[in-house]
Amino acid sequence: MATAGAGRRAVMDLPHRQVQTPVFMPVGTAGSVKAVPQHLLEALGAQIVLGNTYHLYLRPGHEVVRRMGGLHRFMSWPRGLLTDSGGFQVFSLNELRKVSADGVEFRSHLDGSTHQFSPERSIEIQIALGADILMVFDECTEYPADRQRARRSLDLTLEWARRSKQYFEAHKHEVPWHKEFGGRTQSLFGIVQGGMYPELRRESAERLVEMDFPGYAIGGLSVGEPRELTREIVAATLPLLPADKPRYVMGVGYPDEIVEYAKMGVDMMDCVLPTRAARHGLLFTSEGRLNIKNRQFAEDQEPPDPNCRCLVCARYTRAYLRHLMVSAEPLSAVLNTLHNLAFYLDTMARMRESLGRGIPPLSPTAVRAGARAE
Repeated sequence: MATAGAGRRAVMDLPHRQVQTPVFMPVGTAGSVKAVPQHLLEALGAQIVLGNTYHLYLRPGHEVVRRMGGLHRFMSWPRGLLTDSGGFQVFSLNELRKVSADGVEFRSHLDGSTHQFSPERSIEIQIALGADILMVFDECTEYPADRQRARRSLDLTLEWARRSKQYFEAHKHEVPWHKEFGGRTQSLFGIVQGGMYPELRRESAERLVEMDFPGYAIGGLSVGEPRELTREIVAATLPLLPADKPRYVMGVGYPDEIVEYAKMGVDMMDCVLPTRAARHGLLFTSEGRLNIKNRQFAEDQEPPDPNCRCLVCARYTRAYLRHLMVSAEPLSAVLNTLHNLAFYLDTMARMRESLGRGIPPLSPTAVRAGARAE
């Protein structure tokens, strides 16, 4: 492991891929990063993508994916995969769910049918999907939540973490690709919760560390709280997690945020922002955010980002991207998404370069501008 300040560069040795960290993981909710085929994800340098247990369970179904040899084979993706537990999506259903100590009963957003997720059921589904990294089933505490509510939620989450790990240890050899990788298994990560209360976050981290997971995530963030509060919670929680295991902050963030978290010692991050923003015409560039729908770009012959070397900026103009956007051409989502993902992935590649050379990480502004350490 190479370090510079609190930031560190390391390697995660997963069954399907060695992943260089710090790493940004594009979100492929239903086995697909929206608008981007897998061969282009590879060309962009994506090392690992995230799939969603809730959505894949509903469609096409985890047993279908298992029979196809697991999600890697089903979606033709040979690199790293992580599945979240489905907890965030289930708890986002609000009026469509009922929580008990056993788990969550919910109604599908697709057809209204009733389903049940327990810690055991979530891990069963994730084992069938066959991702390299699984997440424990947790309750994502809403914001704002008073301390009593956060306390109840934390108690539930910790018990669910224990049950998730117990089920995983008993069934981890049932992964579809188990024999192909010499008997290697998936890894199950714990998730720190506790709302916006540092003392609850500390208790959550300490009790999860006692359970001895191979990696730890900080969850329950980016749920409506101010961005500075998100940073405070991450900063307070990171020192409580083992330095020799991966540390993952879930659901963040803007380009300057992922740089800042990498400098703080976060190894893994994911967010829908680069793909979702792209579909609405928002591009991230070294010159700041660019709304390609704006009239000012109608005859602009410049590339989206003059400092970017991605395949979109090498070929297309702002004028053309604006035309596609206002014409509602499907190609608009493809090209915008390719650029945004390239920007995020290149940002992390520059961070790894800086950390690997043992020098202080670049500032967020320098990374956004495409500067390299000398």
